[in-house]
Amino acid sequence: MTGIPQHPNVDIALRYHEAVSRFAGGEELAAFLHPDMVHHELPNALFPEGAVRDMAGMDAAAEAGRRVLREQSFEVIGAVASDDQVALEVRWTGTLAVSRGDLPAGHVLRAHIATFIDFRDGKITGQRNYDCYEPLAPAPAA
Repeated sequence: MTGIPQHPNVDIALRYHEAVSRFAGGEELAAFLHPDMVHHELPNALFPEGAVRDMAGMDAAAEAGRRVLREQSFEVIGAVASDDQVALEVRWTGTLAVSRGDLPAGHVLRAHIATFIDFRDGKITGQRNYDCYEPLAPAPAA
């Protein structure tokens, strides 16, 4: 994460993504989130209708992630901060723990993400994700 600007909200956003990568839930996740937090995941290959989650929904999504993924990581490519908003460019990788449709357990999913995070009083009040997944088809047999 060389070249990431030093800004208090960028630091929070980075630590938040580290916690999410560990499927943090409960108090660990809530430590980053304002009680009024709303997460908007715009339509994408995994969620064609998109999703809107409050704090309870974020916790439920973390639990679902623990069941479906063996591991996940977020590589922050860049960050821009302005007042109480942070924009991140992120590469996400997740390894399936279980089969999903035609994808076998162990398949690696990849997405390129733009996320915009709003802050109030050092807590995240809003997040909008634009997730662009690489093709989901399994690799052809050799």
